Amino acid sequence: MITRRNFLKASAATGAALAVPGLAAPAIAQGAKIKLGYVSPQTGPLAGFAESDAFNIQAFLASDAGKNFEVIVKDSQSNPNRAAEVAKELIVDSEIDLMLVGSTPENTNPVATTCEAEGVPVISTMAPWQPWFIGQQGNPGDPASWKPFNFAYHYFWGLEDIIATYTSMWKQLSTNGKVGGLFPNDADGNAWGDAKNGLKPGLEAAGFTLTDPGRYQNLSDDFTAQINAFKSGGVEIVTGVVIPPDFTTFWNQARQQGFKPKAVTVAKALLFPQSVETLGAAGNNLSSEVWWSASHPFKSSLTGQSSAELAAAFTAKTGRPWTQPIGFVHSLFEMAANVMGRVKDVGDAEAVAAAIAATDLPTIVGKVAWNGAGVPPFAAKNVTKTPLVGGQWRMKDGGGFDLVIVDNSNAPEIPAAGKMEALG
Repeated sequence: MITRRNFLKASAATGAALAVPGLAAPAIAQGAKIKLGYVSPQTGPLAGFAESDAFNIQAFLASDAGKNFEVIVKDSQSNPNRAAEVAKELIVDSEIDLMLVGSTPENTNPVATTCEAEGVPVISTMAPWQPWFIGQQGNPGDPASWKPFNFAYHYFWGLEDIIATYTSMWKQLSTNGKVGGLFPNDADGNAWGDAKNGLKPGLEAAGFTLTDPGRYQNLSDDFTAQINAFKSGGVEIVTGVVIPPDFTTFWNQARQQGFKPKAVTVAKALLFPQSVETLGAAGNNLSSEVWWSASHPFKSSLTGQSSAELAAAFTAKTGRPWTQPIGFVHSLFEMAANVMGRVKDVGDAEAVAAAIAATDLPTIVGKVAWNGAGVPPFAAKNVTKTPLVGGQWRMKDGGGFDLVIVDNSNAPEIPAAGKMEALG
């Protein structure tokens, strides 16, 4: 297959690279800026993940390291097909040197798959590693066929960390251990709901049972079937991985239909204060995983800012409360600066990929190093993990909500500030 990378290499070998219109020699050789491609859901139901993009990119470009870079942003519109299309545009038309991407498997996977096929290095985050790695395999159902990637590298936590965090939170409460799952028909939902590799085995091992009413379509307007299944199953805990508008619909309908669980711990939808604020008092004590917060004890390798200082800078600049993606979007640009700073020829894709693999960097979200720690051998080349704790939204007297870390048993270096409380 002729990829952009192969064509550039062949042209350079014959001395023709500079003579071909639209092609350029490596950025360092020309004194040009290093081109970063960045695909994120600027619009659509996943747009909350991109809220801090402009803030973080401006801060990166203003930093000493950032002055050597150009960042070309493309909006995936929260659509996987669109994400793949704009990734190809960045590779072919913009001739990027490195791709950055985050914000759920619907965004990371099509971009990473495109980069792998085109021989362009990509660093991704903000998607559990199982739907990222397994979801990109030719046959996700056949582990024997799974293969590592040559150009795609990912850092985040995995479903095993979600299971450990969620069950540790729920064990602080008195419940019957019956859990209802909300799993959409998308990459995240299918991975979380998978009977063998998803939440079910881990929950059962921890003493919980799962009621799974099956997959639903994103942007559903009726969750009666799921609510009835949870009622008949005696469910006292609800979990899942739900986009924000769907959770609002589900939770409003659950209350209308008299379903009152003791805990609701949902990924994706409950990451953002805006999502909780739309629920008013019904948002109090809803819970989720916490991958980054203002109280995380890490500093930026780019700016030296602490997590608290980065969060405060975002609020001061935008007037909005901090959100979890702020830290991880920031960390993507930490990664880019560090990796490209260790490469002699930024146009050499293999050299860039090797530099990514050799990374050992303390970042605003914790240490990032593809050293195989805590990752199964089949994914160890391409995946490294970041810490995870559990949090609960608490209504403030003056309005709004605070995200309080209520369980740090799986990452004790991150301080807890409270205990899990049952829903009212």
